[in-house]
Amino acid sequence: MPEVEGTGPDSGVATIWTATAVAALTGVALLAFWLGAEVIARHQAESAADLGALAAASHASEGPAPACERARWVADRMGVTLLTCRWQQLDALVEVEARGPAFAGLPRPSAHARAGPTGEPP
Repeated sequence: MPEVEGTGPDSGVATIWTATAVAALTGVALLAFWLGAEVIARHQAESAADLGALAAASHASEGPAPACERARWVADRMGVTLLTCRWQQLDALVEVEARGPAFAGLPRPSAHARAGPTGEPP
């Protein structure tokens, strides 16, 4: 009796290989998306920390509280949370954290920056 096409011992193997390849590619795409989102959140936090420290330092003559309020204003506009704003001599020290859920149980991206007056050596 002749064998009917598609009923042999290799029947369906191409479907299994295709499904496995699609699953692997989907996993790689999700990993790339997650990594990209983490990098973007980290860059956003670093930029906000830098700008917040510069804003606080530029308003240092108004006093620590108004200067830190300016850093908080910058952080809010940049979409991050201001964790700390403190002063060390004439330098503003700012720490921020990205908003949103943490990915894969990792801590949220955070950054810190320091800014002070120009023209004076540290």
